[in-house]
Amino acid sequence: MNTEWLNRIALTYANKTRLRTIRQALDNYGSATEIINCHPELVNHEALTFAQQELLFIEKHHIKTYFYQDENYPYRLAQCIDAPLLLYAKGNVNINPKYAISVVGTRMPSERGKDWCRRLILDLANLVPDLTIISGLAYGIDVIAHKAAIEAGIPTIIIPAHGLDRIYPAVHRQVAIQSLDKGGILTEYTTGTEPERHNFVARNRIVAGLADAVIVVESKKRGGSLITANMAQDYGREVFAVPGRVDDTCSEGCNDLIKRNKAQLIDCAEDLITAMQWQKQDKQPIQTAMVELMHDLSDIQQQLIVLLREAEEGLHINQMVLETQLAYNIVSSELIMLELQDIVKSMPGGMWRIKK
Repeated sequence: MNTEWLNRIALTYANKTRLRTIRQALDNYGSATEIINCHPELVNHEALTFAQQELLFIEKHHIKTYFYQDENYPYRLAQCIDAPLLLYAKGNVNINPKYAISVVGTRMPSERGKDWCRRLILDLANLVPDLTIISGLAYGIDVIAHKAAIEAGIPTIIIPAHGLDRIYPAVHRQVAIQSLDKGGILTEYTTGTEPERHNFVARNRIVAGLADAVIVVESKKRGGSLITANMAQDYGREVFAVPGRVDDTCSEGCNDLIKRNKAQLIDCAEDLITAMQWQKQDKQPIQTAMVELMHDLSDIQQQLIVLLREAEEGLHINQMVLETQLAYNIVSSELIMLELQDIVKSMPGGMWRIKK
């Protein structure tokens, strides 16, 4: 990298709280080098030393860099007034995908929320193969979204609240590594940056600005997910929210967004595709292998599969007993065998459904 890149890193590092001012100066002077030549007081020795160390890290670890003046900067993010000046990426990140959705939500989702998030992304991946999923690798909905994208074989971009010299939370390291194959990690933070609370709020603007739309899957009345949703709305992005029961604290935030017309209600992949006016690109369903499995199942198991495939939201075991005219213990036993084969999934309240 050349002197201009050294000066870009040093200028950004020394003026973390004045990035909008620096951005205006870049528009006026044309380059970081010219700014420093005219205003050397903006960069001290510490910043230049740090920039040299950062360049060594970038070259050693094959980090991709994006500066807001360059053509390769994310075009969606460039539309945002408070977009970062510098971005660092690891992996095979396409920062300008054809379709991009950010998925956010509570760190303590319900089983329903976890299941819905996964099914939505698998369905979207089937209908919109060019889709990229964006989130922040946090506990709960974030990491579920990343895992579902990896499972579906589509790119996922992680937006952390720290530099590329660490992964937080550490328990999600394997997910971060798996994301590198088709997606990767994108951050504005340099090495040595700790995952402090204010960084999480700041990184939310990248989560919101990098996408065409933001989906909120379960959120309490206050939290980072709602901050991201508000940012997305300010940026002119579409915001969607998954509704829940009125007495469910996990859904208070989503229900409130919908009630105040700050988000569109969504309960399936087709809702989003229709609202975004995207064209479906039907490909072979992810679970077509199930059709082949039917030949290896017992007659009773096949009968249960047929019933469950007709009930998109699932079916109660008592209803299956009624439909098949079989004893409860027989139906229960066959369902358990199907669950062990990872074909069906049990849900609270005696409900069962096909595992997508």
